[in-house]
Amino acid sequence: QVQLVESGGGLVQAGGSLRLSCAASGRIFRSYAVGWFRQAPGKEREFVARINWTGGSIYYVDSVKGRFTISRDNAKNTVYLQMNSLKAEDTAVYYCAASRIVALSERQYDYWGQGTQVTVSS
Repeated sequence: QVQLVESGGGLVQAGGSLRLSCAASGRIFRSYAVGWFRQAPGKEREFVARINWTGGSIYYVDSVKGRFTISRDNAKNTVYLQMNSLKAEDTAVYYCAASRIVALSERQYDYWGQGTQVTVSS
């Protein structure tokens, strides 16, 4: 069993930065891939980024490439999402999720956090 708790969301002006954290319980967390997803009002949840067990394999959706960076610290059981050059369209609830396989589809993620709100004002 893996429990995930996101933090770091908030209100920021366009062009600003935020760093989201996804803290996990359980030693087995380091054997899970972790993904970040987001859901904007009135829209379906979408994939943002994912990182494999070691941090050696990373993938981003095109809309955040060059602006967002995903990383993990297995010693701290934490995955981060550094978000720079934020835009109004990045406004959403951001979720982290854990999967035993490296995946892009939310259906392949077994555990989810409760989400953290990110609001970017233009």
